[in-house]
Amino acid sequence: MTKPSLPELLQAAVTAVGGTERPGQVAMAEAVEEAIDGGSHLLVQAGTGTGKSLGYLVPALAHGERVVVATATLALQRQLVERDLPRTVDALHPQLRRRPEFAMLKGRSNYLCLHRLHEGAPQDEEEGLFDQFEAAAPTSKLGQDLLRMRDWADETETGDRDDLTPGVSDRAWSQVSVSSRECLGASKCAYGAECFAETARERAKLSEVVVTNHALLAIDSIEGAPVLPQHEVLIVDEAHELVSRVTGVATGELTPGQVNRAVRRAAKLVNEKAADQLQTAAEGFERLMELALPGRLEEIPEDLGYALMALRDACRTVVSAMGATRDRSVQDEDAVRKQALASVESVHDVAERVTNGSEWDVVWYERHDRFGASLRVAPMSVAGLLREKLFTDRSVVLTSATLKLGGDFNGVGASLGLAPEGTEGEDVPQWKGVDVGSPFDYRKQGILYVAKHLARPARDGDRGDMLDELTELIQAAGGRTLGLFSSMRAAQLAAEELRSRIPEYPILLQGEETLGELIKNFAADAKTCLFGTLSLWQGVDVPGPSCQLVVMDKIPFPRPDDPLMSARQKAVEEGGGNGFMAVAATHAALLMAQGAGRLVRASGDRGVVAVLDQRLATARYGSYLKASLPDFWFTTDRNQVRRSLAAIDAKARETEDT
Repeated sequence: MTKPSLPELLQAAVTAVGGTERPGQVAMAEAVEEAIDGGSHLLVQAGTGTGKSLGYLVPALAHGERVVVATATLALQRQLVERDLPRTVDALHPQLRRRPEFAMLKGRSNYLCLHRLHEGAPQDEEEGLFDQFEAAAPTSKLGQDLLRMRDWADETETGDRDDLTPGVSDRAWSQVSVSSRECLGASKCAYGAECFAETARERAKLSEVVVTNHALLAIDSIEGAPVLPQHEVLIVDEAHELVSRVTGVATGELTPGQVNRAVRRAAKLVNEKAADQLQTAAEGFERLMELALPGRLEEIPEDLGYALMALRDACRTVVSAMGATRDRSVQDEDAVRKQALASVESVHDVAERVTNGSEWDVVWYERHDRFGASLRVAPMSVAGLLREKLFTDRSVVLTSATLKLGGDFNGVGASLGLAPEGTEGEDVPQWKGVDVGSPFDYRKQGILYVAKHLARPARDGDRGDMLDELTELIQAAGGRTLGLFSSMRAAQLAAEELRSRIPEYPILLQGEETLGELIKNFAADAKTCLFGTLSLWQGVDVPGPSCQLVVMDKIPFPRPDDPLMSARQKAVEEGGGNGFMAVAATHAALLMAQGAGRLVRASGDRGVVAVLDQRLATARYGSYLKASLPDFWFTTDRNQVRRSLAAIDAKARETEDT
């Protein structure tokens, strides 16, 4: 039997999911097939509506080697495992003559721990394990959640937190889950044979396609802790998120609360001398954290350095003492000991990393009204880590609707550790960038409007003219507005002001309800507006007339006092590059591209993306930012935009009436 062609397989898969084949999807599938067959790497930009999931799944399944698909959002993971993969496997089975298995794999703390559920959670204040079911009042929200999880444990096949509906609070889930450091290990745990996390890992080992998240991919690749099965092909969807997710995994944090928790957990398990040493070191660290001022620490102050070394050394002493001390009076001592060890080792690792003072790390101090003081350490760049760990011994495909910034892929490529496209050399990963376009006609479906007449925005300054402009735009659009603000404070001020100015248009505000509820209510009423900040820019998918105006209050450059971004910018400048363009402008371009992408989600969508920041039209870097956005029709004519919005609103209301 001849091998089925890629077009035949793609057509079968598209038919199975009830879609229509698109030129961009075909081009993407061919590029993915070429990369996999050649063992090379591919960056592929595929606009909204391309059908990129099938664009990479079909050639990957046809190739027959194990594939890991890493995504950033739960929504896409569920779509792949519950819809796209089952239908695609069924559709391709007659032609491939095999039925590839697939599985989802997450970090251990995402799965219910049967040991925690049945034996209880170690608590700082207790000698042994704490029976959360007895302690929590059955009428309290926590008590109800715990009882519901106990019933769910008897029914669930996966133990996956995301399969529990409705969900539970982080506090409730922490009572029945463990981190990888706290886990006893299947061989030592009485429930090891039934463990949900271990079952998921075994299922992944037997599967041809493993769907995971960026965080677990980062742990597997960078921390040298193999949690994913060996694979020949890696596909990173929502790849514009990868660098920030990897940075998050590689960031360490140290707080007084975290240190004191380690002290309490270790105190009953070590000798008095070791416990006193850690207690003294913790008190010294906490005292200094109360005095510190927020900001980057380019050099560690001498007194803080001594406090961290004392903390590091005390943690080493406690770890050694813990191995030599046994106390059978402690109920389920192994679990208590494992949790204490995890806490102490976490403190030790961050304290040691900061005291080592690597030139590749950025250290800073933060203070939050709610969470208190913290010391944080993050890599200056993850590009080198990604180049070394991600692009070796496998073919890597990275895809997103926003990878081509300023007209090429080199900016995103550099953040991933890749040399400019076409660069030759030993140990230089070879890659290709492909833009397969979008099925939408952006120039006919959308307008990019820059309010050039507004005053240049100043940091935290009064922007009365911007609020006037926003009010008029919302009125012209008849509501239907997604407001994307560069800070939560700006979103709150705008919502408060416009609620009093135009009460006929309800304003929903991020944080006042869950994101899911906000989006549901926004989509249900065309007159409603939704205001939010950065996390909303990528999380809203509302096709149709409910979202016909997307407003950005200003270009979302990083804050000048952002320790990590400013350090990265300075490092580029010291290397002779343009730090502003490489870091700040690239950051802004990516966010603006994601924000503008909220407007056109279907072929019938029409509307305006309004940027209330004159710099997009007047500054030298404006052309770079505009080149990163969909190819909307561009104007700075406020009257033209109001007429267009009014016409779009009238058309939408006419359609709704019929």
